[in-house]
Amino acid sequence: MPVNLRGRHLLWLKDYKPEEIRYLLNLAVALKAKKRAGIRGNLLAGKNIALIFEKPSTRTRCAFTVACLDEGGHAEYLGKSDIQLGHKEDVKDTARVLGRMFDGIQFRGFKQSVVEELAMYAGVPVWNGLTDSYHPTQALADVMTMQECFGDVKGLKLVYVGDGRNNVANSLMVISSKLGMHYVIAAPKELYPSQELLDECRAEGARHGAIIEVIEDPHEAVRGAQAVYTDVWASMGEEEKLAERIKLLKPYQVNRTLMDLADKEAIFLHCLPAVKGNEVTEEVFESAQSKVFEEAENRLHTIKAVIVATIGNL
Repeated sequence: MPVNLRGRHLLWLKDYKPEEIRYLLNLAVALKAKKRAGIRGNLLAGKNIALIFEKPSTRTRCAFTVACLDEGGHAEYLGKSDIQLGHKEDVKDTARVLGRMFDGIQFRGFKQSVVEELAMYAGVPVWNGLTDSYHPTQALADVMTMQECFGDVKGLKLVYVGDGRNNVANSLMVISSKLGMHYVIAAPKELYPSQELLDECRAEGARHGAIIEVIEDPHEAVRGAQAVYTDVWASMGEEEKLAERIKLLKPYQVNRTLMDLADKEAIFLHCLPAVKGNEVTEEVFESAQSKVFEEAENRLHTIKAVIVATIGNL
């Protein structure tokens, strides 16, 4: 049966079937080739999207904006000082107003409950550009990058090293469970993912041939890995915890010694921005194994695929 995602939200990927995720990835590949060929499209002609940002952004904001422009649409940036979301106006009222003016809404902020409430009341597709709990558009770009390097990701070993309960680690676990990957989180016990999400992803993974593991020893974790991933040790809003995190996570730094334990063709991934010298060394970040800028570019193509698939003129 053909995949049809028109009108769908993207809140966390948990409600997307494997074939729907693969459809988005294939569409992203086609849209990337189209852009590389210099072809401007009209798949979003007449479409307007609202970009709500509680948190600052480089890749997410630029990717959504350029994605719209490339296909003839318009993106309107709404920063936290531009609208009254959750202050003078509650979330559901903002959702109902914007839903009558825009064809889709992107939200990047703190609480997952906010993006879910926007989706409940907007009447148009709502896309999660990042919350404290999930970062689904990043996970799509990550898998696209791995596919470009290795082909089919089924059975591929991806190891996330560091803060194992942050939004990127969570989203990678969700998408790995759907696509049959071998996903390992290497983290101190204090930063393990929630048991509820772990159980959910393991159950989903069992249906698709995925292996989901969480272990403390980063050296054991990365042995034989095709992809090694890390993120900042203190996410946005956690800056006061940085000193504590540096002490806790120093053994989890992705350095040359750690990368040498992975597969000889292994790649290094990071969602950016990176704090070089903390979670990753300059040597690894700038090495031939590093695919962080290919990964950053792929944010554009996967986000474009999400917008086109859900509101576009396909």
